[in-house]
Amino acid sequence: MTGEMNILPLPQTVPATSRPQAVNGELLKLLTPVEGLISNGQTAQAEVLSLKQADQTFQMLLKVTLDSGRQTTVQTTSNQPLAQGTTLLVSQPSAGNLAVTVQQAIASSVTTLTRLDTAQLPVGTLLQGKVLTSQVLPQVPGQPMVFRSMVSLLNTALSGSTLSIDSPQPLRIGTLLSAQVQDAQSVKFVPLSSRQEQLAVTQQLVDQQSRQGSLDGLLKRLQNLPASDQTSAEMRSAAARLLAGLPDVQQLSTPKGLALALASSGAFLESKLLSGQNPMLAPDMKGDLLKLVAQLSQGLPANTSLGAIIAASSLAQAMPNFVRNALGMLGQVSAKPSPTGFPLPERLLQSAEGEGDLEHLLRLAAAAVSRLQSHQLSSLEQTGVTADGRLMSTWQLEIPMRNMQDIVPLQVKFQREDSPEKEQPKERREEREPKQQLWRVELAFAMEPLGPLQIQAQLIKGSLSSQLWAERPYTASLIESNLAGLRHRLLSAGLNVGDLDCHLGTPPQGPQTRLEQRWVDETA
Repeated sequence: MTGEMNILPLPQTVPATSRPQAVNGELLKLLTPVEGLISNGQTAQAEVLSLKQADQTFQMLLKVTLDSGRQTTVQTTSNQPLAQGTTLLVSQPSAGNLAVTVQQAIASSVTTLTRLDTAQLPVGTLLQGKVLTSQVLPQVPGQPMVFRSMVSLLNTALSGSTLSIDSPQPLRIGTLLSAQVQDAQSVKFVPLSSRQEQLAVTQQLVDQQSRQGSLDGLLKRLQNLPASDQTSAEMRSAAARLLAGLPDVQQLSTPKGLALALASSGAFLESKLLSGQNPMLAPDMKGDLLKLVAQLSQGLPANTSLGAIIAASSLAQAMPNFVRNALGMLGQVSAKPSPTGFPLPERLLQSAEGEGDLEHLLRLAAAAVSRLQSHQLSSLEQTGVTADGRLMSTWQLEIPMRNMQDIVPLQVKFQREDSPEKEQPKERREEREPKQQLWRVELAFAMEPLGPLQIQAQLIKGSLSSQLWAERPYTASLIESNLAGLRHRLLSAGLNVGDLDCHLGTPPQGPQTRLEQRWVDETA
């Protein structure tokens, strides 16, 4: 993806339809003339394998199936583009040309779409596509210029289909675009300043999650790091700094201690760098991990094969630039993405055969960086504007905390939803009420002897509701017996308390399973 798209922000609606292209009898010129490819008076079936634009002509690779069943591929040029997958009947009037007839019955499902089925793509659906071709249409006197493009759809049930659109500006070939369905005949472009970065975040998130590993695997190894010739003083210092920054349960039980732990979790390293802060002045999980990666890399022999490991941590070094661009997405119009799975599953890396201790330690450290970045990218992916105009902001992170001699990774996700703007009369705009905010908090951790626990809570207008899940029957029973005390403490803190429930098992997955309280005051 690039930001070089020559499209002005288009508030106007552009037609997503065009007249059927007149290709009957169209001559396709063979780049390499072939004598007797198709016998006189005979036809052969051909399929468009690829399409490429060269100036105002179009190069197409065809797979031709002869009556005998023999297949061959030929390269052709044409003045009109045909969508990839289009099925044709071709004949050969001369050695250097093919004549084309479109088989509508066969090609209807794969040729260029000239209208949208709003039953499949309801109004408001966000389409993402890649521009394949762009050509200017003959200008009608007194009318503005119109550019016709073929766009390969990349999402929805029509992924892989080709859409023909007419627009007042040319679309640069090869670029990605996003458009919102207006009706069966038109779409409206969405500025790429938000959607393009959304695609980048999603792609990077997939890459990072495939490389991430649990934090506690690395931290437990660092707790028992032996002093040897392989471990330099700088390396041991980096490991000690990382471990010293871990909070304990007592610290996380106070507001000030929790705020400090959140700020030091590594989720805000890039924000600190962008604002000019020196992350060396305070502990930072991600910054300390990157320093450890640097020290471990220096301590390995020069002939060690670590290409994959260094590649795994390469994004960490480029992350500030990437986040600088991605942060431009926040607060701009973008469709609400599907929620990323929470919590991230435990993933332990095993030592590979022939791998030295430092090499394995470096792999663990690189995987830990990727895990933190998976949380950061999940935050970006889940931040945007919902279909009904509410701005959702997400902060997802992981805090390894000390529990006596154990290290317990605590996964945390905060989500804030701002109520949509309401149109008010001009004379009342100065009296506008402040926006209402809905907060959601999710926690996931496993602490002995309680076992895995997950908590979901939401707060709106001073009213709190919460659901708890425990995987061990003993723990679920213990929590259930203490819910009355928890309710009393929350009421003492000045909160209105709604539902407080505990369940055995894990939270159900899916978009409709979380607590759903919106902007209606049920007590009104």
